[in-house]
Amino acid sequence: MSRITLIPGDGTGPELVLAAKACIEAAGVAIEWDIREAGETAIKRYGTPLPQDTLDSIKKNKVALKGPITTPVGSGFRSVNVDLRKSLDLYACLRPCKSYEGARSRYKNVDLVIVRENTEDLYAGIEFQKGSAEVKKVIETITALSKKPISRDSAISIKPISESATRRIVEFAFEYALKNSRHKVTCVHKANIMKYTDGLFLEVARAVAKRYESRIAFEDRIVDNMCMQLVQKPEEYDVLVLPNLYGDIISDLAAGLVGGLGIAPGANIGEGRAVFEPTHGSAPKYKGLNKVNPAAIILSAVMMLRHIGEDDAARRLEQATAYVIKEGKFVTYDLKANKSDPTAVGTREMADAVIKRMSIT
Repeated sequence: MSRITLIPGDGTGPELVLAAKACIEAAGVAIEWDIREAGETAIKRYGTPLPQDTLDSIKKNKVALKGPITTPVGSGFRSVNVDLRKSLDLYACLRPCKSYEGARSRYKNVDLVIVRENTEDLYAGIEFQKGSAEVKKVIETITALSKKPISRDSAISIKPISESATRRIVEFAFEYALKNSRHKVTCVHKANIMKYTDGLFLEVARAVAKRYESRIAFEDRIVDNMCMQLVQKPEEYDVLVLPNLYGDIISDLAAGLVGGLGIAPGANIGEGRAVFEPTHGSAPKYKGLNKVNPAAIILSAVMMLRHIGEDDAARRLEQATAYVIKEGKFVTYDLKANKSDPTAVGTREMADAVIKRMSIT
């Protein structure tokens, strides 16, 4: 029996986690759930959005399933998701974007995998507030070193890109491609402008690619061009490897190609540790309304089951979820042709339909 950390999260997170948990158990996988808190609920009890015992639980159990967590915009605590990835060195964010028949989309047969570096870039959280003593020193130092003036009323963010972190994320992308019978890795960057940071990312990616050139094709794309390419011809791409910020943006774009974040699963993976979660937010306005789509967290659970070696259960759970989406009867409002369709069901009911389908197949 596997012991797995379970983090309900904020907003709609707890009801989504319950839906996924029910589906996993219906697939016949015996799991001992170690329930822990993070986010707004944790602040009330522990005075911090990311308690140490939650981190310790993941370190011990090696695997976690997490509901979405609210991140305040512009104020309040920093992203718990970012802190969690940094604290556990979950350096690889893995986000498959796959077409499921029945999902509302302008595209068909999209099958992309986004591999996003998780620890560096602008998301490293090295920031200096406008008007602070620290930012004044940073501006003075940068101006002296670069001979390029920076406005005194600026806020500053630092963008670190290292050779070591780049190498391991690109190696991760190529190893994932090999293990999952993918055929091409595309490095996404802005090295034409940011010649030292993105330039290093591209340089290292090219060096790593040479070790795999007999087995996996390699190419690179400038990030703005990549956005256009994905909208025009997503079928030409397979595995994309990107620095942190571009990975965040492109993964949402790719999710839009297949029907939205409601069917976009995700995982954050490090050496011997992995946290699985949907890529969408906590949707607090829908909290307790039994309304939001559980497909993303169920498909995240599919990824988790594969990670722990439960391949047959993962296959059956994904097939059942795909069937329910294709059939279109017992799905949430966002999966209906008309979002006002009165036949739309709730979170629990869609999960029950997936469970019922597994019992048939």
